[in-house]
Amino acid sequence: MWFAIIGTLAAAFALSLLYLAFRAAHFGFVQKLCGKRRYLARILCFVFFAALAAVLWLLWNMMNAMVCMIHLVVFFLLCDLISAIVSKIRRKKPKRYYAGAAAIVLCALYLSAGWYAAHHVRQTDYAFESEKITEKIRIIQITDVHLGTTFHAEGFSAHLERINTLLPDAVVLTGDFVDDDTSREDLIAGCEALGKLQAKYGVFYVFGNHDRGYFSEARRGWSSADLRGELLKNGVVILEDTAFEIGGNVTILGRQDRSVRARQTVQAMLAQSEPGRYTVLLDHQPYDFDAQAAAGADLVLCGHTHGGQFLPINHVGEWIGENALAYGHETRQNTDFIVSSGISNWAFKFKTGCFSEFVVIDLKPQ
Repeated sequence: MWFAIIGTLAAAFALSLLYLAFRAAHFGFVQKLCGKRRYLARILCFVFFAALAAVLWLLWNMMNAMVCMIHLVVFFLLCDLISAIVSKIRRKKPKRYYAGAAAIVLCALYLSAGWYAAHHVRQTDYAFESEKITEKIRIIQITDVHLGTTFHAEGFSAHLERINTLLPDAVVLTGDFVDDDTSREDLIAGCEALGKLQAKYGVFYVFGNHDRGYFSEARRGWSSADLRGELLKNGVVILEDTAFEIGGNVTILGRQDRSVRARQTVQAMLAQSEPGRYTVLLDHQPYDFDAQAAAGADLVLCGHTHGGQFLPINHVGEWIGENALAYGHETRQNTDFIVSSGISNWAFKFKTGCFSEFVVIDLKPQ
């Protein structure tokens, strides 16, 4: 799916530069500079926007450059449409290209808000009661860290210090702790930060699709075995279709990522927990909801979607059947599902359809 999205973005990016060049040529200062030579105005504007895209590419990466330019086109289209409607009502065209100026300002404000939403991590709270639970248990979910995207290990460590103050009984990481661009230094320091978490029953981890990597080990500078070794060295419990019992009559089960074809069925996983225990299932990708509800899981924690990332495409994964839920809480039969938007981001520096978060879940006796 992501290859199709990236290909679409690349095509839209190329067309966006042409469109912006034609529209920006209407600015008064550009027309004064080029006189009646419209072709020259368009060439100069194309060069300007291409240079702007190149700077963003070098500053961040290709994906963020495309996102910025495509958003700018969208705002130009909207402002041009509004301007056309107003002009028709007034039966008079504006003397200056106010629509273009408004598009630039609004786009800058919108992406600034998206930057803030991605880089300022919120705490999202949930509480569930069950007759199976014998004592209050606090579980904190961290997902989609993608070390090196919005923060490095030092920034991640600061978030963990905040989490320690909340006195978690267990901390669970639901995948994509690292990325192909994560440095070896960040990987080691990030795992060391996890080792400093003060959770009563421990820190639990399941792999996501990015943890196993898409690039070669030589290009990444580390291997999956290195990641596994650093996690274990720092006391993190890795769950791969396995279960771990904690206090309060709660069992934490960690499922292998959907990309692992040989992973166990939900029924086989839940059979590892003794009957009558409250089951918390960690599954990186929010895909198998109906089967998980039918199998009788009590609580399922997922990540992967980044909350849908951008408006208005934040529900595309649900529409095409790739995700059962893009973000938030849903109940099916007797099973509660939580999909977190993640504490960080993949590739992009912006979130405009959600915000970065970690999740605090209080389980209480009924």
